Order: sequence, then structure tokens, then C-alpha cells
Amino acid sequence: MSLDVTFYTRKNCSLCDEAKELLDHLQADIPHTLAVVDIDEDPDLVALYGEKVPVVAVGPYKLQAPFDERKLRMTLGAAQDSQAHQQNADEKGYSKKKKRRDSMSAGDRLSHFISGRYLLVIQIVLFLYAGLPFLAPVLMKAGVPKLAQPIYSMYKVSCHELAFRSWFLFGEQPVYPRESAGVEGFIPYGQATGLNENDLVSARNFVGNEELGYKVAFCQRDIAIYVAMFLFGIVFALSGRKIKPLPMLAWVLIGILPIGLDGGSQLLSQMFTWIPYRESTPLLRTLTGTLFGIMTAWFGFPVFEETMRDTRMHLAAKRARLQNKPPTD
Repeated sequence: MSLDVTFYTRKNCSLCDEAKELLDHLQADIPHTLAVVDIDEDPDLVALYGEKVPVVAVGPYKLQAPFDERKLRMTLGAAQDSQAHQQNADEKGYSKKKKRRDSMSAGDRLSHFISGRYLLVIQIVLFLYAGLPFLAPVLMKAGVPKLAQPIYSMYKVSCHELAFRSWFLFGEQPVYPRESAGVEGFIPYGQATGLNENDLVSARNFVGNEELGYKVAFCQRDIAIYVAMFLFGIVFALSGRKIKPLPMLAWVLIGILPIGLDGGSQLLSQMFTWIPYRESTPLLRTLTGTLFGIMTAWFGFPVFEETMRDTRMHLAAKRARLQNKPPTD
């Protein structure tokens, strides 16, 4: 019974040459098929093993430099015993596992594709999700409301779309806040539209007009969140995806707490008369949304990258092992 041994090496490595001689020397005592892999041919393998070469991988065991003949013999022997035990205990199951181990399945190829391009996919989704709401007022301005209305309807599922908490394009002002927000220099929503500021249904359905402009189909806070996540994604990509994850405590204190205080105090004050009434401002909504978006992306993207990197490295090692495995009779 021969073992499948993968030997990860690189050029101009004296330790690698010594380890290869040890493997050749042990061939008579512990028969094995050797797949020699140069890690410098795959950046994922360089990231995985780097200065750890030479590395011997056999079954569930890995041995990395420095090691001597005794350690190598023990590792190969343990793998040999493990393989014999598995084969004797479950011949059918062992054959299936060996077949999966010795081939790149469709699932492996799909996982490798996704793990290498996940950030691009996320960025495209964020760009479309944050950008499509701006298309609605453009379509309204272009005189095709039948194309704009589906966008407004779609985003109402996830956003209140209250006009006094949204951005406007092509009008006299970029915002029409409630009078209670106390934003100087802007005509309040009620005065500009002639609608009751406390009529939430009307504020939700009001999309604007030629004079006031047309409402973006996402509120100020949500726009800030997803645009901030998208921008962080660009920074993360430019860094080579090497930014470390944000500590959870920082995410809570800087990302969640400000948006929770701003939005929560506003909501509670408008639900209960015994709490002083307040209406947040476009600046505060944008600021807290931006903080939440950046902190959430900073917390999540690097963690996701670690998971995807592990997948890429595992599959890169498997692919390299299969490509370098000597043909069998």
C-alpha cells in the first residue's frame, strides 16, 4: 500500500534538497508516491507556506521544516497506519474519500472561483444596491415615471423612503427636512410640499416634482451605509485585502452605538410623549450611517477574506498536488 505524499518546496532551498534526499531514502521502507510542488508557482501557496518549506503533507499529517529523518519516518509511519486502519474499517467509504481527494470536483472548482472573486461580486452588488436608487429620480426627470416607480416600490421593502429623510435631485434643495429638525437655510418639508409633516404615508409616497426635484429611492442613512461599505471595499482591495479585522468592541462603540443613539432616540421620542421630541438632521443621519457602514465593512470584509483565503489555499494545494502527482500504472 503506497502513500500519496506531497512535498512543497522552492528553488535554491538547501533544506528542501536535504528533505528530498530523506524521502528518497525512506522509499524502500515506506513506499510512497511523491508529488513535488514548487510553491513559488502559486501566490496562495507562498502565502500558506512561505518560509515554512520544506513541507511534507501526507494524509491528515503535515511536517514542516526543520525536521530530521526520525520525525519524517514517524510522520510517514503514522500516515501509513492511519490509511491501513481506514481502509480496513470502511473499504467502500475509504474508496470514496480517496476518489474525492484525488480529483478536482465541480464543487472544488466553483469554490475556488468564488473564493478568488468574492470581493468583486460584493462590490458589484453594493454598487448596484446603492446606485439604483439614484436612477429613480433620473428617470422621473427624464419623464419616464413608469420605469422609476418599480425602483421606488422595490426599495420600500427595506427602507421607509420618507421624503423628509431622503435626498432630492434636480430641485431647489438637496433635502427638505422637517421643521422640527431645526436645519437652517432649507425650506422645511411641510412648507415646500404643502403636506402634513406628521402624515408618514404621504411622506413615504411623495417622490417629488419638477420644482422640488425628485426623491432618491433610499433614505439618507441607508445611502450613507452602503456607499461607505462600497468605498471601504475599494480601499480593502487596494490594500491587497491585507487590512486586519476591526475589533468587535470598536465596531460596537464606533459603528453601532452612534447610529443606535441617533435613530433610537428619534424613534422613541416620537413614540412616547414623556421623552423630549427630536428629529435627526441629514448631517447626523449621514454621519452615523457612514460610521456604521465603514465599521461594519472593516469588521466583516477581513473576516470573510480569512475564510476565503483558507479555501483558496486548500484548493491551491490540492490542485498543485494533483498536477504534480506522477502518473500511475
